Amino acid sequence: MPTLYDQIGEEKLRLLVETFYDIVERDSAAEELHILHIRGHGVGHSRTEQFNFLSGFFGGPKLYIQKFGHANLKKIHEHVEIGPSLRKLWLDCMARAVNDVGFPPETATSIMQNLKKIAETIGHHRVES
Repeated sequence: MPTLYDQIGEEKLRLLVETFYDIVERDSAAEELHILHIRGHGVGHSRTEQFNFLSGFFGGPKLYIQKFGHANLKKIHEHVEIGPSLRKLWLDCMARAVNDVGFPPETATSIMQNLKKIAETIGHHRVES
């Protein structure tokens, strides 16, 4: 059975991550996320590592694990305070990126369901749709 990574492909996954971070960097509504990334390892680092993480998370090459030895979301984000509003903002920006890339509806739904799992793993509260 094909994985979500198989459905998306490396090129479209890379485009999704780039589109997401373009939104984070350019849209004033996403300023809180942008500042968070600037205070961390920088947006360039995040573009690379989010692609690496999502590649494995969606069933493709486990690039993040190969590089860091794990893909534990809580450990990855332990240096950052991420509350419900920040998780919602991340998901909203991801939803815009998914829409902008133009995935087929079924694929877009699967991507967003998986991204909600990520957001719920990082935080302690369920993410509202």
